[in-house]
Amino acid sequence: MRSFSRLAPVALCAFALFVGHATAGPRQAAANGLDAAAKAKLVGRHRLTLQWIGWSDLSAAGALTVEDRGGELRVSGEQIGRGDSEGDFVRVSGKIVSAANDGFVFEGKIVTRVSHIAGGAECERDGRFTFKTKGGRKYWRLQEMDNPCDSATDYVDIYFRGI
Repeated sequence: MRSFSRLAPVALCAFALFVGHATAGPRQAAANGLDAAAKAKLVGRHRLTLQWIGWSDLSAAGALTVEDRGGELRVSGEQIGRGDSEGDFVRVSGKIVSAANDGFVFEGKIVTRVSHIAGGAECERDGRFTFKTKGGRKYWRLQEMDNPCDSATDYVDIYFRGI
């Protein structure tokens, strides 16, 4: 009995390590923050808009692509102004670090240039940003809307596929 009591803690630790290793797959999937249904909704080509360039008429929308590169969701896209907003743009590049049914967290760069904001200079945001959909909208909107280069509010929207 005494030898069993000495081995019990060792056996229990070995069992815990085995169980932890055996369940690493699902735990890892949850740890990377990418809900499978949300990921399926994100991967592909989307429309991208900044309201200063055009958003009421999606024919002026830009394009944004989300690619699954070995489990990492890479994002890149831009909208370039035409006509009255020629020279203006929004560019998005980076990766999605977590996703749920109502939105996602993006890590990377968002660069805007609007002729009547910040003296027409480029404004670069670099960091972690949240995009959410609310109230039946068919797009995710950047939640950090305050333009860091001016007192303007920017609506950066990424539309669901097929819109």
